[in-house]
Amino acid sequence: MRLFRSLAPVTAAAALVLCLPYEALSHPRAERPEPFGAECRTVVRGSHVVAYCHNPYAETDRVRLHIECDRWWDLDTDGAPADAGPAVTVRLSGRCWKEVRSAWVSHQKG
Repeated sequence: MRLFRSLAPVTAAAALVLCLPYEALSHPRAERPEPFGAECRTVVRGSHVVAYCHNPYAETDRVRLHIECDRWWDLDTDGAPADAGPAVTVRLSGRCWKEVRSAWVSHQKG
């Protein structure tokens, strides 16, 4: 009877390990990446573009406004980068001579 009592915990532990899926045994638990990236709102009015980027996270986000103009002779622009620190909102602006085809904001860890 004493042998059964001493083997019971070992048997229960072995049964639990054997019931785990293979992925749980072979791969260490992956760490979640830290959240990153400012939330940007872009507004196009005629030939002018304005983007407001708010960074709710602890790491600085270097944001940059890119504008593609509709006319072939109108120069596309890449604005200067601006650092959006933690809990900071930055304003980015630019323009084309005529119509704007598209505008977007790129993000880089600062």
